[in-house]
Amino acid sequence: MEHKELSMPTKYDPSAVEQDRYQYWVDGKFFEATGDKEKEPYTVVIPPPNVTGKLHLGHAWDTTLQDILTRVKRMQGYDVLWLPGMDHAGIATQAKVEAKLKEQGTSRYDLGREAFLEKSWEWKKEYAQFIRTQWEKLGLGLDYSRERFTLDKGLSEAVKEVFVKLYERDLIYRGEYIINWDPSTKTALSDIEVEYKDVQGAFYHMRYPLKDEEGSIEVATTRPETMLGDTAVAVHPNDERYKHLIGKKAILPIIGREIEIVADDYVDMDFGSGAVKITPAHDPNDFEIGNRHDLERVLVMNEDGSMNENAGKYKGMDRFECRKQIVADLQESNVLFEIEEHVHSVGHSERSGAVVEPYLSTQWFVNMAPLAKQAVDLQSSDDKVNFVPDRFEKTYLNWMENIRDWCISRQLWWGHRIPAWYHKETGEIYVGKEAPEDEENWEQDEDVLDTWFSSALWPFSTMGWPDESNEDFQRYFPTNVLVTGYDIIFFWVSRMIFQSIEFTERRPFEDVLIHGLVRDAEGRKMSKSLGNGVDPMDVIEKYGADSLRYFLSTGSSPGQDLRFQWEKVESTWNFANKIWNASRFALMNMGDIKYEDIDLTGDKSVADEWILTRLNQTIEQVTKNIDRYEFGEAGRHLYNFIWDEFCDWYIEMAKLPLYGEDEQRIHTTRSILAYVLDQTMRMLHPFMPFITEEIWQHLPHEGESITQASWPKVNDDFHNEQAVEEMERLVSIIRSVRNIRAEVDTPMSKEIQLMIQAKDDKIVAELEKNRSYLERFCNPSELAIGTDLQAPEKAMSAVVTGAELYLPLAGLINIDDEIKRLEKEWEKWDKEVNRVQKKLSNEGFVRKAPEHVVEEERKKENDYLDKRAKVEARMKELKA
Repeated sequence: MEHKELSMPTKYDPSAVEQDRYQYWVDGKFFEATGDKEKEPYTVVIPPPNVTGKLHLGHAWDTTLQDILTRVKRMQGYDVLWLPGMDHAGIATQAKVEAKLKEQGTSRYDLGREAFLEKSWEWKKEYAQFIRTQWEKLGLGLDYSRERFTLDKGLSEAVKEVFVKLYERDLIYRGEYIINWDPSTKTALSDIEVEYKDVQGAFYHMRYPLKDEEGSIEVATTRPETMLGDTAVAVHPNDERYKHLIGKKAILPIIGREIEIVADDYVDMDFGSGAVKITPAHDPNDFEIGNRHDLERVLVMNEDGSMNENAGKYKGMDRFECRKQIVADLQESNVLFEIEEHVHSVGHSERSGAVVEPYLSTQWFVNMAPLAKQAVDLQSSDDKVNFVPDRFEKTYLNWMENIRDWCISRQLWWGHRIPAWYHKETGEIYVGKEAPEDEENWEQDEDVLDTWFSSALWPFSTMGWPDESNEDFQRYFPTNVLVTGYDIIFFWVSRMIFQSIEFTERRPFEDVLIHGLVRDAEGRKMSKSLGNGVDPMDVIEKYGADSLRYFLSTGSSPGQDLRFQWEKVESTWNFANKIWNASRFALMNMGDIKYEDIDLTGDKSVADEWILTRLNQTIEQVTKNIDRYEFGEAGRHLYNFIWDEFCDWYIEMAKLPLYGEDEQRIHTTRSILAYVLDQTMRMLHPFMPFITEEIWQHLPHEGESITQASWPKVNDDFHNEQAVEEMERLVSIIRSVRNIRAEVDTPMSKEIQLMIQAKDDKIVAELEKNRSYLERFCNPSELAIGTDLQAPEKAMSAVVTGAELYLPLAGLINIDDEIKRLEKEWEKWDKEVNRVQKKLSNEGFVRKAPEHVVEEERKKENDYLDKRAKVEARMKELKA
């Protein structure tokens, strides 16, 4: 039979396959939501990447999972909206732009606010283009007609609306509080923008002299520079050692200020001396004690971490230089009597790395208690947000139930400017979406809002809210699933939920699929300092996007971290190459078959019946596992079906009819090859979109693109359990013969005698029917099949379900070696017998498991017992 000429190259080259394909999809508008009312909507919003830099492997993983879901749903007939967009990322972007300006010898202050913002928009434009190029390289099916940016006009309107409404509802307030301050970027940080690291520090033990009597009171601190702002010493009201001193005064060393000794339940009598110095402007706990006792708040630092005029002679010194000098001065005056080394947890800015300073500042806050309560209550309703895996719901609830008020103002220029104005003369505050009418008498707040304030609105602000009549908002909100890493449950997931409930009275998404972090091969977090980061674009250049995507999506189960290993990506490339070669063979042997010529009704071989049944089972398993977000399991089923069954067995067996003379058999085989390959490419498409589109375009097909093709469905006409059983027996026989040949170094090209002792006449008939396969793949000089064959004395043997094989290989086998081999095989079947019998003797399993599962285990027990007995009998024969 002649092969047809094929335009598919002989070698799989991912860069050639992937080139220009994405533009074809985008030009065809295959990814755009249609608004078709006949279809059910399915919505995902992309977690917007920051415009600070290029995407990393975590982004590639996260977006690949979303792409799989949206491609599957599109193929299942949903009106899919996967909405793309990016985040302005306040602190991070401003820091990058300022660093660039510094290299150019200027600063934001030299430029002024407007010119600086122009530079920031230029940065955004450049990096947004990098990100889009990377989305393209990954093959993401995004609807660019709806792309959004957190600082664009519509989203800015939503942010103003939310701020004003929360303020009117007394859920936003302005106040003086201790906040986390980053002296490097000179801005407030929320609690979750602070990373705690263990640092070698010290406890500095000091004695403060008493005012009206002899002696002193002992206190300790880890930050001696803040003592300059002490306004009290606190003791426990029940501490007998200090009861007589409550209400009296101590003298603050160096400064000489009189400070009160107060009683407060917060103090732990058993820790240290039982007396605590109180610095209300530099410690959150001291701030609360200060409020209870009406203490003065003395700030001793500037915003850049240098000491201010309240620090006396230390004014102008950096906080850490000041610490050294104060320690020396206190030692000299005998106030500091002990320095105790101590490892303690110190907050660092997530963005700049600077040591965070607890700092008294006037900021804007969200009153979280009522908002958090609504979000927690939602989880007890039918409309709850489903966390996958569900263990992360506890993480979320624990955070929400213990949440503190959220500091939302940032001392930056890049971001949503706070919609609040202060009257130049009266100091009155005006909050509104627009400036007050007599604008010249008012000054707008200089600060901007925390980035997370705007990204918390992402699922609905991107759909046109606050215009609730917007068609997209009405059709596509709430969204179906959010895919994100466990590291931003607090930052982002929780905030989207409470803002959505407050402003739309609905959950923002039905499911939250949580994945882990991408780590290196040794399990370490990828970081610049370790130099172990991997650029996804480098992986794509080497192995293609399909290989990277398949590795990322199938390399771990939900909620787990993923270890990046180059050799695993290479093995997925090998998988893609196997698919390419098998598809080329199939296509070359399909003749000129057209889509309408595919006919699966003709007489089918056992291999045909088997592959169609296994295709059905694979469709069922892949669909079920994708619905459960178990992409690794879906990928495993696909891999096994494609590599082991379709490529290694069916294609080999198809060669017999394809190279034969029976035209009807040739047409049926071509039809099955075309049908199975088509259905397989559809299933694999969401994982490997490029190679599957390329192969599908060469197949006989309906429609313009595989992206629009319908998702495979189980076809009940193609379900033949008998064929599966027969095929498994054939495969077991062929494998056993190949293994025995390898053991005695007899190549497949050399004919050998093969005897198959069947359990009954039914199996004899079945094997006779499939004699052509046994002759083709076992290459026997003589093939005997029966129920009463005599086992030759010197023969290798193997046991398969329902039959025993004998290969008389006189002169090639050593009886002792064969007995040893059989002993190993006996141990294998004995282990299986014990395992299955243990399971069946477990009353809980037998009672709770579905009947068909128990029945399956009983069938296995009989099979294993039979195999063990046959091996045992063969050993006895050889030992006789």
